[in-house]
Amino acid sequence: MFPFIGANTLTAGIVTYDNGIFAYGISGGLESVSNLVSNTGVIATDTTGVGTARYGLSGCSYGEDKGIFAYGNTGVHVSVSNLVSNTGVVATDTTGVGTARTYITSCEFGSDLAIFGFGETSSKKGMTNLVSNTGVIATDTSAVGSAKTQMGACSFAGDQGIFAFGKDASNSLTSESNIVSNTGVVATDVTGVGTSRRLLAATEYGEDKGIFYNGNSSGGRTNVSNLVSNTGVIATDTTGVGTAREGPAGCTYGGDLGIFSYGHPGGDIAAYSNLVSNTGVIATDTSGVGTARYNVAGCSYN
Repeated sequence: MFPFIGANTLTAGIVTYDNGIFAYGISGGLESVSNLVSNTGVIATDTTGVGTARYGLSGCSYGEDKGIFAYGNTGVHVSVSNLVSNTGVVATDTTGVGTARTYITSCEFGSDLAIFGFGETSSKKGMTNLVSNTGVIATDTSAVGSAKTQMGACSFAGDQGIFAFGKDASNSLTSESNIVSNTGVVATDVTGVGTSRRLLAATEYGEDKGIFYNGNSSGGRTNVSNLVSNTGVIATDTTGVGTAREGPAGCTYGGDLGIFSYGHPGGDIAAYSNLVSNTGVIATDTSGVGTARYNVAGCSYN
């Protein structure tokens, strides 16, 4: 493992993060509360919400030590964003840039940049929006991949990203993926591997790999996972661990670890979490902390 001393570290082009944050989502109503994740994977109690309460948004890291939440739905599609400082403080709304849409997803690339992509309005979308290393969202870029929504995304190899799974323009579940280069260019569709599903989550782990988890498949909610190698290859399904659910979120913490939390298992809305080791092994459920909700977003910082 690369050197890691209690905070964000950049070594050999790979940025590692110490802390994470989950925010927004749906409980009995729309939420704007957030919950910090410590460098040992402990989720804190609710922090009073800042910014517009909404669901179906996404979060990712940028600038090597900060984060951003953007887009979503308040009852209408919105494109507002909220920056997250390197101490985990969520800022008030920033006026939106790009097409307002819901069920968007995002990931880092190029070590300090980020990209939001895909999503839906009255139709599925294929456009993307780049995020600068100062947290500024750019206008729409036409994507190469086909229009999709309710996908997952994460980083790999330290400077690239990958979007995968979701629902396509014909409303069919898919497992195809699209790699994001270290300059933010989205590649054409790659034939899918693993169970086709939507409303899943993804996170980086092990400093240069990724993992997709949970979601809603043709057979209902699932707890299968799919590892992503440091060359962006998605593996076949790994037998599920933890509660099957849709609408969770994931983020990294502790330098090379990951965590998934929240989501909807089909009965009561969930607040429990599942840790991911630096070899990509998902742990059993941990009792939930904070407001139980789903269609939540997560990102890393510090």
